[in-house]
Amino acid sequence: MPAGPEPGHATGARPAGVILAGGQSRRMGGGDKALMPLAGKPLLQHVIDRMAPQVNGLALGVERVTPALAAFGLPQLADPRPGHCGPLGGLLAAMRHFASRSRWLLLAPCDAPFLPRDLASRLRACATEAGAPAACASWDGELQPTFSIFHCELLPQLEQAVMAEGQAGFKRFLRATGAAHCEWPADEEGSVVAGAPPPFFNVNDPAALEQARAWLRECKETAAC
Repeated sequence: MPAGPEPGHATGARPAGVILAGGQSRRMGGGDKALMPLAGKPLLQHVIDRMAPQVNGLALGVERVTPALAAFGLPQLADPRPGHCGPLGGLLAAMRHFASRSRWLLLAPCDAPFLPRDLASRLRACATEAGAPAACASWDGELQPTFSIFHCELLPQLEQAVMAEGQAGFKRFLRATGAAHCEWPADEEGSVVAGAPPPFFNVNDPAALEQARAWLRECKETAAC
């Protein structure tokens, strides 16, 4: 794997991006979590608004193509084999889609309305500095595997992990690739504003959705988000 910039690809070139929207939303009580209303727009739209400026090409990773997501105007990349393939399957579908046109692929979940606006640049820099083909965010000592970036030369290894070995989660694959851990600063200016919601907060259940609504109301008053 390349330890630094590749010939013909500027260090500042934006990665492609995929938002994982194929979860089964059991803790949310059923239905499509990505479509849950939050401050006047669907939860997924908050993630799109923060992620789209960071990437060159954006798609949704889904278990299966669904008309309900068509309104967002993004390609829907279905799991690479029948049945729920987990988030690693979503990464594989996206890497197959983007590998011919992008060196890097940024990953984020559909339920993270406060994801950092500098997620791509920080993770890319972290991977480059470590000479690693992937990097994963870490917050308060905890890895955040679905907030990660991968070099597209990992595609054969990813094919093996998902299609041959049946892997579905990220941790084993991240270990196998030697992914860098990018510890996110808690109070650094330009990354996390004092009083802002946790940058990797996931809306996993109705209580978390209410908390996100409360934070967004505060954000309008304090501009902390």
